[in-house]
Amino acid sequence: MKLNCRNKIIVLLLLVICQLSFAQKKNESIGTETVNVVKPYSPTISDAFKVKETPSLDDSGNQQKEVIKYSILSVPVASTFTPSKGKAEGVEKAKKERLFNNYATLGLGNYSTLNAELFVNQDLGNNDYVAGMFRHHSSQGGIKDVELNDEFYDTAINVGYGQNNRDNSWNVDLGYQNQIYNWYGLPSDFGSTIPDQRYDLVNSINPDHSYNTIWVGGNAEFTESIFSNLAAKFTHFSDSYSSSENRFYVKPTFTVDVMDQAIKTNVIVDHVSGSFKNNYLQDNVEAVKYGITNVGIEPSFVINENDWTLELGAGVFYSGDSEKSSNRFFIYPKVNASYKLVGDLMIFYTGVNGGLNQNSYADFVTENPFLSPTLNMRPSSTQYNVFAGLKGKLANNVNYNLSGSYRNEKDKALFKANDYTEVITNEDYAFGNSFGVVYEDIRTFSFYGELKADFSQNVTFGINGTFNSYNTDNAVEAWNLPTMKLSSTLDVNITKKIYAGLNVFYVGERKDMQVNSGIMANYAPIILKSYFDANAHVGYKFSDRLTFFLKLNNIGNQAYEKWLNYPVQGFQVLGGANYKFDF
Repeated sequence: MKLNCRNKIIVLLLLVICQLSFAQKKNESIGTETVNVVKPYSPTISDAFKVKETPSLDDSGNQQKEVIKYSILSVPVASTFTPSKGKAEGVEKAKKERLFNNYATLGLGNYSTLNAELFVNQDLGNNDYVAGMFRHHSSQGGIKDVELNDEFYDTAINVGYGQNNRDNSWNVDLGYQNQIYNWYGLPSDFGSTIPDQRYDLVNSINPDHSYNTIWVGGNAEFTESIFSNLAAKFTHFSDSYSSSENRFYVKPTFTVDVMDQAIKTNVIVDHVSGSFKNNYLQDNVEAVKYGITNVGIEPSFVINENDWTLELGAGVFYSGDSEKSSNRFFIYPKVNASYKLVGDLMIFYTGVNGGLNQNSYADFVTENPFLSPTLNMRPSSTQYNVFAGLKGKLANNVNYNLSGSYRNEKDKALFKANDYTEVITNEDYAFGNSFGVVYEDIRTFSFYGELKADFSQNVTFGINGTFNSYNTDNAVEAWNLPTMKLSSTLDVNITKKIYAGLNVFYVGERKDMQVNSGIMANYAPIILKSYFDANAHVGYKFSDRLTFFLKLNNIGNQAYEKWLNYPVQGFQVLGGANYKFDF
């Protein structure tokens, strides 16, 4: 159909072109004609008709579409492909370090130093356990320029039993400790009054003395009871000079709700009693006895309001001295407050506290083992300690703490060197080689600063310092109290198996005074020089159980005096191993 129409159009176009070509003859004359008009022209409009939208098509020449029939033939195909299951990608976890219940440590060093420890722990059931520990530290001496024996021994053993239940946990322990020391610190000018007899006098001194301690105690914690915890302990302490001391304390803590406010109350009952065979001048007829009982109660409650935390409380104490027939009452403040200035980045804290401290012969020996067995015992009272400071974070892994305080103390116990004579009949501790205890009223202004940083999981660093200014009555000095103390530590895990650490500290000048009664002269306080000490250690973890270590102490090899006339050991090396195990 489409082809026929196209042909007709082409033929028609050719005829028109031919006609036009014949009509364009140039020299042909048209001539003239006469036209007679018979009737004038009258145009008319013809009827309109609608053209069909669907033309009539002649498709007789088109062939019908052939119907195609098909079917699918399914044939199985063998395949060895097996798709793997999908899994979530996770962070690789570090291997969990195995924990052991028991360990043993043995170390040997110069100065014939021996350090040994053994700790064992065994579960008896689901909730109860038994534990034991043995410790020994000794040295055979060898301090430079020391004329008397300077060895020491410190051995302790204790066993314990405990239970951990759902509503409470408790434990009891029994222990024994033996300590052997020597009064080796003779004055630098010792024997000046008897130069010809000095050698014989020094050889006649037996500086050896020992301490023995037996204790039994326990602790308990409760989760669903008016009592939150309870601590109690009995200690018997004695020395080789017939001195004896018994101390017992019990410290329960309970909480009571009053008008929707929890009031926490600490109760303290602390008794100490003992005797010394002689006083220092040995002019007593009977043994020097003491017996002091302190009873106190400290209620307090805490208020939390937005960024504020406020603790309000007070302490009331009664102290009775049975030997002197004296009784005293004390009232102390207990107020603490903190405010988050900038979240955990900066926290302001302040407060004022006070308390009554029970002094004991055993506690004094722990701090200074070169005491004479002739002490005067009494409690010390901190009337108030006003403090304020800032703490927080400089970064996520850097913490700081800055504070200042003013403390007023009555009867503060201070160590002071004993006066002496050079008489061969003296006791072995009466040649200027021992210390006594004096009590002074002291007001102290202190500033403290601390910075701790965890640079990574493998490197930690810390530094702190304390600066003190003392004010005493009666023109006396703050005997053996340093004006400045600095300390810094650095611990590094070099590899997974090797670790190391460094500790350095600095102690400022202190003052003491000692008089040779055989010399008539004016005496002034003695200034003990400040000292710096550095200690380091390195370890190698051979396995999960076995670790080797090496410790270096007093790396600067300084024979400084921590106490008057008592130089310390020089450079010390201690090497050993630690082994962990289970039964």
